[in-house]
Amino acid sequence: MGNHHGHGTKSGTATPNSCPGSRNGSRKSISRTASGGDIQEKPSQMLPTEKTREDFFQKRLKSFDVAQLLFSSRPMLVVVLASFSRHIQIFQKMVWLQILADKAHKEEGANGVTLKVFTRYLFPRYPDLAEKLFTYFHANSKSKNSYIGTSAFRQQCDNYLAILDDDVIRNTLVKMWSSPSQDGSSDTMTPESLTSLLKAAYHISMDHYAEGPQSCISVNKTLKAVVDSCFHGKQSLSSQFVSHWIESNTPRLLFPLHRYAVHSLATSWRTLEETNEPTLAAVVTRIRTDHARVGTTEPIPPGQRLAPHMLTMSMSWLLAGALPPLYSRPQKAHSPNNSGVGLASTSFLAKLVCAIPSHWQILYDSDEMGLGSNRFLHHVLNYKGATLTVLRVENAQKFCIASPNEWRESHHYWGGEEGAVFQLLPNFLERGSKMLYLNLSVRGYPQGLRVGKDPRAPILSIDGGFEKIDCQKVPYRLESIEVWGCGDQVSRERQLEVKKWEVKEAERQRNVKLSAADWLDHPDRYLLELAGRPQYHQNQT
Repeated sequence: MGNHHGHGTKSGTATPNSCPGSRNGSRKSISRTASGGDIQEKPSQMLPTEKTREDFFQKRLKSFDVAQLLFSSRPMLVVVLASFSRHIQIFQKMVWLQILADKAHKEEGANGVTLKVFTRYLFPRYPDLAEKLFTYFHANSKSKNSYIGTSAFRQQCDNYLAILDDDVIRNTLVKMWSSPSQDGSSDTMTPESLTSLLKAAYHISMDHYAEGPQSCISVNKTLKAVVDSCFHGKQSLSSQFVSHWIESNTPRLLFPLHRYAVHSLATSWRTLEETNEPTLAAVVTRIRTDHARVGTTEPIPPGQRLAPHMLTMSMSWLLAGALPPLYSRPQKAHSPNNSGVGLASTSFLAKLVCAIPSHWQILYDSDEMGLGSNRFLHHVLNYKGATLTVLRVENAQKFCIASPNEWRESHHYWGGEEGAVFQLLPNFLERGSKMLYLNLSVRGYPQGLRVGKDPRAPILSIDGGFEKIDCQKVPYRLESIEVWGCGDQVSRERQLEVKKWEVKEAERQRNVKLSAADWLDHPDRYLLELAGRPQYHQNQT
């Protein structure tokens, strides 16, 4: 399915540094109309040409004293180089805006940045994101034309790149996909608009998966379940309510969308000038579907399952955005050394915008390993890491138990604050610490697996034989169980080492030869006597 970060990173830690904007040098080219409300640009007077680029660098280089640069103290050298770097970044941004403005003027005759140019050269693969972002910039710039003036566009980019707070990021994205209410007092969001927002975030994460672009045929079902859980049958909700719901249920689901937008705005100038006509490279999508033979009529052999696992790709993406980073273990996207190439590399983008974990490993699958409490204990115990337990009951309903700690048998409730239990898809039932209970051996206490904060009324309750399950006192028949390990590879290797040791120890105990003296005091001898077997003494003949 962060890191994202393999799935998703935290917002603000992996966002490329924005280029600082210049507040000087552009006011002379702005002229107001007779109404005083519309601002028009004169790009030929403000923006640099090929000649002015050389003049720019020559003037900046002359302003620095070479002797002072070579023989000054180290702090002074750092200040001089930092100042020169800032001027270069400002110049690069001016060149980037120059190219966009030239293309808009050439193709559409506009004196600014248009939606068509913005989409075609910055977000060719995601036109919906480009439209929403451009509309957001256009509304904030208060432009009365269909395009955005160059200076206003630069200001909007600077403002967007400066957003670092998670709540502000979430509210901004929700606002982009919202529409004004009928009375104009607030913004509202419909189920269709929320579906569009979630689909944009989903496609960006799937397209930048670490092992190549991915797809899932159950994505529409996943998105519909999220939207239905938020709206509860209503036709529209306020954008503020939707933003709070996302924060409470799927707090990290939208961050990859923001990171990709920031990355495109901050780095597109590197390749924009090289491409006169943007060509969208054919993306060869390696479809990882839930069904083995999608679109074919070939019969499925007996005993073969349609879906490899209950936990699909789209469900993994949803869980990674809903659960704490402990489960998804997002990777940090450090700025590469060769920024000209590394910022556009596949590995860097995968760490930056992919929110689907790629390290989750299947520990237990009841369809292949057998359904039962002993099978569950054998494959799950001794795994020292967080786990996700997916339960499928009759009527195709699914539940998920998120355990932040290693599974253990105890007649007491245990678990950290990152524990959760919810119904897929997605209806969170409860979160918090000390929610997990697993007891299959201690007598005098309830047998089975239980999840919930109230021991007297748990949310989920599975009997000792792993045959029946109660969800909020509603009985179901348990059909299948999957347990996924969310820890690192070391946790899995240590668990396998413990299992190998247990097997060797069992073989060693089985081959131990007992002497006659040891057999007299062995507990198995007394069990045979209780069963009615005759006793054999050493003096019998």
